[in-house]
Amino acid sequence: MKFLNYIYIIACLLIGFACSDFLEEYSQDTYYVSSYRDLDELLIGDCYCPVQSTSPISGASNLGAFIHFLGDEMEEQNGYFSTDFDNKEKIFGYYTWQQRVGTKDSYTGFFSENVTWTESYRLINVANNIISSVKKVPQNSLDEKTGAIRVNGEAHFLRGAYYFWLVNLYGKPYNPQTSSSDLGVPIKIENKVNDKVYQRNTVQEVYAQVLSDLQQAERNLSQTGKAKSIYRADSTAVHLLMSRVYLYMQNWKMAIRYADKVLKVRPDLIDLNHLTGAPLTKNSVENIFSMGGNDIPCFLCNNFQSFRVSKELYGTYDADDLRKEKFWWTYEDFVGYTKVSEGTMSTYTRDNAGYYYYQYNIGLQGYKSTISDKFLFRSSEAYLNKAEAAVYLGNEDDARSALNTLRRNRYKDGVSYEVNTTGTDLIKAIREERRKELALEGHRWFDLRRYSSCEKYPESKRIVHNYTYYEGRGSNTMKERHQFILEENDLAYTLPIPQSILNFNTGMKNNERPERNYTIIPID
Repeated sequence: MKFLNYIYIIACLLIGFACSDFLEEYSQDTYYVSSYRDLDELLIGDCYCPVQSTSPISGASNLGAFIHFLGDEMEEQNGYFSTDFDNKEKIFGYYTWQQRVGTKDSYTGFFSENVTWTESYRLINVANNIISSVKKVPQNSLDEKTGAIRVNGEAHFLRGAYYFWLVNLYGKPYNPQTSSSDLGVPIKIENKVNDKVYQRNTVQEVYAQVLSDLQQAERNLSQTGKAKSIYRADSTAVHLLMSRVYLYMQNWKMAIRYADKVLKVRPDLIDLNHLTGAPLTKNSVENIFSMGGNDIPCFLCNNFQSFRVSKELYGTYDADDLRKEKFWWTYEDFVGYTKVSEGTMSTYTRDNAGYYYYQYNIGLQGYKSTISDKFLFRSSEAYLNKAEAAVYLGNEDDARSALNTLRRNRYKDGVSYEVNTTGTDLIKAIREERRKELALEGHRWFDLRRYSSCEKYPESKRIVHNYTYYEGRGSNTMKERHQFILEENDLAYTLPIPQSILNFNTGMKNNERPERNYTIIPID
């Protein structure tokens, strides 16, 4: 009977979602549970961002798959194989910072651009239902009480994480001076149907909701012990996210406080000198939490009409930095991502031109992702959060200590790895270390945004992307190359609200973004 109730819950949720827009809720009249275990099953099956087979630009596993193409981590690749890349055009509007990110590269129409927005709110809606319903389930035994507390804590953690994700895509970077007027995203936490048109809450209000959720999650999950796997949140995951949130809010003391809470219980780092295999696996001692898919290998094909890790990013690693060989694979001018384990499709060796295409791009398609490219929490981030917050407070010894603890485990034994700089040079070193360590894990675009409003050392980056047109599908003959530029402090550092959402919610204000022009440049 319990299983039938659970199926009925899911059916009601999905039917409700299919017939509504992004914030319309599901009726409590059709929502039935008999114990916290029903809610726990719903939490696992429909509230955590699902892990799906690796396949680019498809399904919920691609919640924000475009994020890696917005900044300076990816660039075009003119590779060795003649197979075309089907999804290149779908990423065009993001990669070139178009006024509407769904714009086709022919400028004749639009691809869907609301998947991330709508899927995020669907997950939030499920969390709303769980949070409301957990109060009503039986809590007579110790097991029932503990289970209800844990489920409530995890649901609050997830709701906070999704709102944090949304506001950093569709709202301006948090600026203490303007956050009370800057527009963020709509907040909906009630578990009832509201027949209304929604407007956007301020960035400050959204961050307040995120902190409220995480504080409740902390209260709950501090009572329930360590998570049984990295795919379920516990108090350490909450503390790491709180450290990140406070870092973004420029509350340096609190960022350090929560980073220290993480490092007190999870200080372990992998020494790359002794690592065999990929650095990011589900069994890594650095992992604290992971959910969702990882589609990066599917984008990096070593093909014509494809992408590679940017040579600028690859060039930031010193020759003695083991991440240069553990995180990436190169063949002539191609740079591939090898932070996760390769597939087993072929026997190509690393010195072969086809190695990346067959072992990662084709070799991993259809496999379930074990480590996320956007929702992965690792202990190394806690060291970086602490180092950055400490240097802003003037505690340079603490900042260098945290930074060098990480670097000691990333450089070859016996070489000089310590950073001894001060002042602005130390800030730059910490930011560069963050870029290198957390590359293609969903941090870089958000970091670039928040640095622009950092009161201690504001900076913004000018980014150049080229986009090449070919004669047709499967062709490796290049016709024309367009160059697009994201200027410093460009308004396109914030995504537009999807047009379908604006159409449904009359009067909702969009983010101002300029039309994006290009320059035709010679083809090499």
